[in-house]
Parts: sequence; structure tokens; C-alpha cells
Amino acid sequence: MRPPTRHGASRPPAARSRRSATTASIEEKELAPARYEYGGDEFVFVELSEEMSFRANFKARAMLETLKQRALPGIIDLCPNSTSCLIRFDPDELRPHQLLRELESIEAGLGNLADLHFRARVIDVPILYDDPWSTECLLHYRDRHQDPGSTDLEYMARMNGFRTVADLIEAHAAAPYLVMGVGFTPGCYWSVAMAPREEIIVTPTYIRPRLDTPERAFSHGGCFAAIYPSPGPGGYQLIGMAPAPIFDAKQRLADFSDSPVFTRTGDIFKHRPIDRDEFDLLRAAVAAGSFRYHIHECDFEPGKLLESPSRYSAEVLAALYGG
Repeated sequence: MRPPTRHGASRPPAARSRRSATTASIEEKELAPARYEYGGDEFVFVELSEEMSFRANFKARAMLETLKQRALPGIIDLCPNSTSCLIRFDPDELRPHQLLRELESIEAGLGNLADLHFRARVIDVPILYDDPWSTECLLHYRDRHQDPGSTDLEYMARMNGFRTVADLIEAHAAAPYLVMGVGFTPGCYWSVAMAPREEIIVTPTYIRPRLDTPERAFSHGGCFAAIYPSPGPGGYQLIGMAPAPIFDAKQRLADFSDSPVFTRTGDIFKHRPIDRDEFDLLRAAVAAGSFRYHIHECDFEPGKLLESPSRYSAEVLAALYGG
């Protein structure tokens, strides 16, 4: 698994700050007008930023929601990404230049991104950090790593200026993560911490991808955190294991009744550290078909996140856990 867009290069620890950010804002550039490109006869690609940007993600989602509401004939699929979106259409029903004009009209009429609202799910996602299974996997592929002499967690802690792995885990689990997009492989997603930019944990991917990764391995690459939906190759740093799936092809669990893919763009994941005993109990519940994610639906307000990520994250998590 790797980021689907070209950003997320690591910064040295000296360039990062671990300060409290109760009122700090997310400092992002104002967005330039979108860049539109045709992709063959059936696709229009809309690029909103060349670097990771919450504003760009919100803009892409707003554009696609508005396009969906207009119910144009010939629209086949709408695919939001972290800083872009892709629209598939039937050129026999909708001419490419007509779609392009429609998108430009939507972009011009969006208004202030801080005023947008989205429906979102806030989800408790239990994680066994520093687990034995992903550790066994990563040790098998040290020849493909920047630092063969350490584990992925040790490498990430050092790269981000943490004294210990425990400090890294505490920081990684503290902020909720916003799902910026879903795709690449069935069930795959990428998410970014709802935190000030200087506090977002960033790490390079492997020099050469692994040939295999366990299903449900919890990982981090660039600025993105993700759970591997199924076994396969990948280059994200391996830092834990989820007891519950995010992809259920047979749809055995109740949370997958509508789709074999659990994750949706705009979901907010709170990675909750658990111990081995709780991990085993949750795995037993999955095997018995009784596991359910703890989910709270809310009205997500991008303006609040951009103004004060720490305060808004605390508000979102209080709603999830009843605090």
C-alpha cells in the first residue's frame, strides 16, 4: 500500500514541534483554481493541490456532492481523493466539455470552505500497537528498510523526535484521523491526523516495498495512517494490528451489511490502544460474528477543524465517548 498522491515526504525531527496546540490553527495555503484534465474518453481529473491539504479535500468533496445533487445524465462514478477527485462519465450521454463547464461552475459557486458541513461517522478503532505479527513481518524485510537495525516503530519515533516508542504511540493515538479517500485496493483507505500541521506524524515508506503484509496490519506512510484490508505487498511502516476487519468480502459482520468495504471518505477514526487480552476478546467476537464498531454520527464542520484542530478533535471525541 502506498499514498495515491505525491506527497508526504518526511521532515527531520528538528523541523517538528511537539508543543501544545489547544488553539493553534491549521495553517494552509489558500487554494489556487483547480486544474482540470481529461483522462481518455471517460474521465475528468480535478487537481486541487499538489501537497496534502485539508482545504483541498473539503473542496473536492463539496464539488462532488454538488455534482451528485445536479443528477447529470451519464455520470458513472465519483472518486474523491486527498487533494483531488476523479469523475467517470459516459461520453455518449454527457459530452466532456459539458462536464468540464459544469465543474467550473460548481467550483466558482462554492463560497467559503469554512462554511461547509458534512455528515460523518466518528469510529472507535481498537489497535494493538507494537504487536507480534506485524513485527515478525517487518523483521523479515529489513533489507528493504532505511534502517535495518531497528523496528518500524523505533525508526518512526526517531524520525519524529520522540524519546521512546511509548511516547510515539501515545502521540499517534491521541488525535483522531480523518479518512481522506478510499481506493487503491478494495477497502484500502488513507487518513490524516486532525492536528496542527507541525504535529502531524510523518515518515517515509520503505525503500523497496515488502512482498507481503498481514491482513489488518496498522501502518503509517508519509502523513497517512491506514489498516491493510487484505494480505499483500506494501511499503508503509508497520506499527500495530487491528482485531477487526475493514473489508469483509462475505459480509458476515453487521457493520458490513451494506457493503463489504467498511470505510467511507469523511470517516473519523480514533485509534484506541488496547492490550493483548482485549485484542483476543475482540478477535473472538469477530470469529463469532458478534463484533460491532462503536460509531457516533455527527455534523462535521471543517471551519472548526481549520480554526482549532485540537479543540475540535476534543469535541468530536467527547461526542464519541460521551465525555
